[in-house]
Amino acid sequence: MSSDDPTERLGFLLKHVQAGFARRHARHLAPLGVTGRETAVLLAIGRASVSQVDLARRLGLDRTTMVALVDSLEAHGLAERGTHATDRRRHAVVLTAAGRSTLARAKKASDAAEKEFLSALSAPDAEVFRRCLTALAVL
Repeated sequence: MSSDDPTERLGFLLKHVQAGFARRHARHLAPLGVTGRETAVLLAIGRASVSQVDLARRLGLDRTTMVALVDSLEAHGLAERGTHATDRRRHAVVLTAAGRSTLARAKKASDAAEKEFLSALSAPDAEVFRRCLTALAVL
């Protein structure tokens, strides 16, 4: 369905919905000193020790960006690089104790941001919205 009103076009709506969520998410994470991207990396590392290359691939980021994110997490004492268990040429990234604690708090903050953001929708509509985004996401 096409509209001549630019504020009803899909690109406009997606941009503004994402920007609104990003602001809310950043506000919830700010007290923890981490960004949304850093939280995504913490979540990925929290699942298992993983190489920087695998992290970048999983999160759809280029390697240079991933190195900068891991550098930041390492500088804040939230993650450490070590030798990969099966490939000595790769760096494995693991959470520190502070990283695990921050991750637990970041999950709660992120969940609160999502709940607040989706509060304009009924619970069934919020679930449909999430399923639709998942179907459309190119990962």
